[in-house]
Amino acid sequence: MIKKIYIAGPLFNLHEQKYLEDIAKVLEEDGYVCFLPHRDQTGIDKSELKGTEMKQSTKDRIFQNDLEALEDSDLTIALVTGQDIDSGTASEIGYTFANKKPVIAINANERRYRNLFVEGMISQTVNNIDELIPIIKKINN
Repeated sequence: MIKKIYIAGPLFNLHEQKYLEDIAKVLEEDGYVCFLPHRDQTGIDKSELKGTEMKQSTKDRIFQNDLEALEDSDLTIALVTGQDIDSGTASEIGYTFANKKPVIAINANERRYRNLFVEGMISQTVNNIDELIPIIKKINN
């Protein structure tokens, strides 16, 4: 039964972050518990996340938080827009796949050829956020 969802995707600009937050909002309104890496970090001084330099201890804590969230999740939803799948997102997809959990990709109606190995780890691809809930419910049955 899918209850906890890890949301993976690039975080390089406010547009990407907002799209991921929109995904979380729709899922959380339907009762799912979501982990969104840029929103849900714990044990970190938030001022440390601003700017380009970051202490190693902060990097280590972020890694640990993300890893624990991936382990606790039942499903990963991955935003796969852009020229190629973001390396962090590809890692999260691979970790989820290796742990025999489903991955749903959102391509936001973007048509590109992507890394076929990573693509092979994706259980299903949808075009937009509105398609997520029916797919998750289908996986639950």
